[in-house]
Formats: sequence, C-alpha cells, structure tokens
Amino acid sequence: MVPYRVGLGYDIHPLVEGRRLVLGGVLIPFERGLLGHSDGDVVCHALMDSLLGACGLGDIGEFFPPQDPKWLNAESIRLLEDVVARVREKGWDIGNVDVMLVAEKPRIAPFVARIRENLARILGVPKERIGFKVTTNEGLGSIGRGEGMCCFAVSLLVQGKP
Repeated sequence: MVPYRVGLGYDIHPLVEGRRLVLGGVLIPFERGLLGHSDGDVVCHALMDSLLGACGLGDIGEFFPPQDPKWLNAESIRLLEDVVARVREKGWDIGNVDVMLVAEKPRIAPFVARIRENLARILGVPKERIGFKVTTNEGLGSIGRGEGMCCFAVSLLVQGKP
C-alpha cells in the first residue's frame, strides 16, 4: 500500500438572513449565515470530504445525510471530529491540509488565525500543517455577488506519525 493518500473536498452554500455564520467552527459576526441542514460550515464540509476521500470512505452525505433530522443544525466542527476519528481508525494520520475559502464578504482575514488554530486542535496537528487562505471571486457569479460562499480543501494522509 502507498504510505500516503491525497483527498480533495469542495462545498458551497448560499448566504441567507436568520442564520449564524460559522467557518471552521468559528462564529463570524455577519448579518447572514450559510444555509444548510447543519450549520452550513463550508470549511468543515470541504475538509471532511477531502479527508474521507483520501481514506476511500465516500463523502459526508453518506455519514451525515441531510434528510436525517439527527443532523439538523448540527455543529459541523463536531462532525469533523467524527471524521478525524474515522481516519485514524483506518490507520492514517494527517500530514497536512490546505483550505481555500472563496467569499466576497464579510472580511475573513481577522479570523484566519482563530480558524487555523481551531482546525489544528480538531485535526490534532500543529497549526503549521494547516493552510488556510481566503480569496474573492472578483465580483463574478453568485459567489462574486455575495450570494454564497464556497470552499476547496486538500488533505494529505500518511501512515505513521509525520
């Protein structure tokens, strides 16, 4: 077996009134939040899919189906904890992750350090192994108009401690 694996994740949700905005498990002050069955945290969702994909375990919909009322308004950071446990049960450790959030507003830069620290804690790795970047869509499409956010994540899994 190859001593490492790579997984890619992606998620997108619309921004709506009456919801809290949570990214990487961090509450971001904003007048709108991401619509979803859970808290809509696109960062955690993309990261979970990248980890599950690297393990060959499928996607988050298989483990946390949106039609199941058990996951209604669930904190995605807790779901990420579950996914990390599954990754470790399969004999893999997290080498590093790289996350790219695409959002026009609000300004996320003031929260990047907290998001990285939160993800590092949940993943059980030093924060130096967490890449987290934010970019805009340069005003193009629904993301560019501020109607939603999307996120990409790549995970590297390794056998044994990196």
